[in-house]
Amino acid sequence: MPTKSLIPLICTLLLFSTTLPADDYLQQRQALMAEIQQDATGLRDGKFSARTMSAMGRVPRHEFVSARLRNKAYKNRPLSIGHGQTISQPFIVALMTDLLAISPGDKVFELGTGSGYQAAVLAELGADVYSMEIVESLGLAAAQRLKRLNYTNVRVEVADGYHGWPDAAPFDAIIVTAAGDHIPTPLIQQLKPGGRMVLPVGGRYLVQQLILVTRSEDGMLLTQNILPVAFVPLTGNH
Repeated sequence: MPTKSLIPLICTLLLFSTTLPADDYLQQRQALMAEIQQDATGLRDGKFSARTMSAMGRVPRHEFVSARLRNKAYKNRPLSIGHGQTISQPFIVALMTDLLAISPGDKVFELGTGSGYQAAVLAELGADVYSMEIVESLGLAAAQRLKRLNYTNVRVEVADGYHGWPDAAPFDAIIVTAAGDHIPTPLIQQLKPGGRMVLPVGGRYLVQQLILVTRSEDGMLLTQNILPVAFVPLTGNH
């Protein structure tokens, strides 16, 4: 039983230990943002936009991984979320987000919710996000997580995202977080004139390319190879 004189000290120590993890995550997140921006110097534009980096810096990535991986949440690497899926490397999340050039109020379709991390970043930019996840347990968990973190501008549906979300189309931007061997035709059809789509294309054991697809105002499609990547394969019957 502690003596009366020790009680204030114990309370102080308990308060300190409660606030330390939040401060520690903040510092780790800031360090990660600096690392990502440093890595961007090798890209054509040499840096990511301030809006992208600010959005990335506000999302608590440790909330999107399991408790056993929280000590790795702010490493610049992908992490397993189960079912053969991953939460993407933060650098790649920043790159794909930046390529979409999101404006507040944009309607965005995401194929592959995963943990919900990418959707949260898009939501921080003011987008209305429609996200589909084919793995039911991942989709349900992501929906609950995003709701708990107050991302009210994200809708999650468990379904095969290859076919897009026709009832909500057309979209200002589309992002695909798994690699197929071609650009899904339904997604092209659901992209607005002036819209942008970013996705990895390539087989599981082949070189994949991150591709930016831009639809001009007259409907013409322009594609641009950005860099080689490695994503989990797109699943579903198509």
